[in-house]
Amino acid sequence: MTDPAAIRWLTPTGEPVSCVEKLKVLTENLVELKQMAQDALEDAILMGCDEAQVRRVLADLMAGLENPYAKH
Repeated sequence: MTDPAAIRWLTPTGEPVSCVEKLKVLTENLVELKQMAQDALEDAILMGCDEAQVRRVLADLMAGLENPYAKH
């Protein structure tokens, strides 16, 4: 995974997010999310699940997230 602190976050218009506090929260969220996903993967493997399937399920979970702020 890319180092979360190295990610250049962009606004919907392509401008860089420059607020230090926002960048800190984004980095912290990714670090926490990575650890949760790692824990879930390890648990599933220890319980005998197929690693590739678990990775697909986690990827599908991320792909299925909904934007509650989307303009309809």
